[in-house]
Amino acid sequence: MIKKNSDSFVENNNEFHIEQVVEKVLFGGRWLLAPLYVGLLLSLVPLIYRFFIEFLHLMEGVATLRMQEITLKILELLDVVLLGNLIIIVIFAGYENFVSKINVATDSVDRPHWMGRVDYSGLKIKLIGSLVAISVIELLKDFMMEGAYDDKTQMWRIIIHVTFVISGVLFALMDFIADKREAVDLADKSTKSEK
Repeated sequence: MIKKNSDSFVENNNEFHIEQVVEKVLFGGRWLLAPLYVGLLLSLVPLIYRFFIEFLHLMEGVATLRMQEITLKILELLDVVLLGNLIIIVIFAGYENFVSKINVATDSVDRPHWMGRVDYSGLKIKLIGSLVAISVIELLKDFMMEGAYDDKTQMWRIIIHVTFVISGVLFALMDFIADKREAVDLADKSTKSEK
């Protein structure tokens, strides 16, 4: 009887040890995402290059360009900046949600107010909001351009933009419903625990 209990204890202990090892490996696996975020950070380098090339083109022609052309060039610059902002949002929020807290920024006065508070749900909303803003700028650039106007291309761009907008609204609605559901579940648990 004692040997049987002893064997059972050893077996349970081995299972517990294996489970701990697997969980440690899985939890440590989140660090495989870190190089991806570093890669995203490095993707800002071509954006910086492109921004300054476009800025130089703007400055070279500022005396001869019409206001409409200047506006188009500024919209291109704005497009690059929005894309850079989107990359930073994904890096910070993604790293903090899926890899680790960015402790070096904890006491920094330059720490963005949203950093550390954007969960996966908020990241989706910020992502779709940035995509909508970029899409609007692209549409505005197309409408301001003179020359050949392709109805079919414009129709598809408008459809894609409207799809982004509808997706954003649906994401926000799903998050609202999930938050309400979570509040109801928490209220039910607290009511049951009081009884």
